[in-house]
Amino acid sequence: MISKQFCPAKINLFLEVTGKRANGYHELATLFAKLTLGDNLTVDAAPAPQTHIQLNITGPLGDKLEADETNIAYKAAARFFEQFGITAHCQINLEKNIPMGAGLGGGSSDGAGVLRALCQIFNKPRQSVMELAAKLGADVPVFMYDETFLKGEGIGEILTPLPAPGPLPYVVLVYPCTVVPTKDVFKRLRLPDKKEVLTNCSNLDKLISYIGCGKGLSAWKKFLFNRLETCVFPYVISVRNAREDICKTNAEAVLMSGSGSTVFALVDTQEQATDLVNNIRNKERLVFFSAFRRETDENNGNTDTSYGGGPS
Repeated sequence: MISKQFCPAKINLFLEVTGKRANGYHELATLFAKLTLGDNLTVDAAPAPQTHIQLNITGPLGDKLEADETNIAYKAAARFFEQFGITAHCQINLEKNIPMGAGLGGGSSDGAGVLRALCQIFNKPRQSVMELAAKLGADVPVFMYDETFLKGEGIGEILTPLPAPGPLPYVVLVYPCTVVPTKDVFKRLRLPDKKEVLTNCSNLDKLISYIGCGKGLSAWKKFLFNRLETCVFPYVISVRNAREDICKTNAEAVLMSGSGSTVFALVDTQEQATDLVNNIRNKERLVFFSAFRRETDENNGNTDTSYGGGPS
């Protein structure tokens, strides 16, 4: 049986670090949002005497990944079969459009896509693999949900799907072809005091409320926030330059996604998005024109456009 899955990228519209646990894990308050930029995945699997997994990767960014057992898509399939005691032949074809190490959740989305596909093929409820999803990666459970927006709490494992009935802005993403190791980012982090955390978490609630009430970008752009920007911009020139170039265009809703390295801008119209892309693209970065992906979207193909070169 064949299952086709669209694996969307994500951005964080809000990210505060609310504390640190004794085991070293940081607690977060974040708002995930899925995009129309994404990878395309086809999984063909059927019972067999022995398990054999074949991964094939294509697409404009496919040559950046290894198609072996170290890939999260391969791992997701292997662990799915182990969990349910299934032996099967499994062919995974992945068209890679999301840049790696970009703070866009591309690998996590691919892993979740494989789990969703195999649940469909072998008639398993998604809830039965949520624990497995979390073990594959902190952001993988986000992509097990169909909803566009999810609030994340704890170490990212407490997820709440959120409504977004109103109009949503367009998204321009700038990936400076730089990988920012997450561990290095958190090593630089200084935890905010409790009063600041409370204020920012209140702003997150306001952001969620405005989006949930169908308010436009002008009503909630002031609540966009990412604590980790202070751990990246002073240290990674290419990411800082991406942000500065966007801001020079007078874009007002500008933020880094996750721990970087992608910086994005939100704008109200497609014309504004196109103008922004034309103003900031160059050979040193990839620029993507995108939008928020509604859970009701029927188009499973990646329709977004990337601009600019970057190193080959």
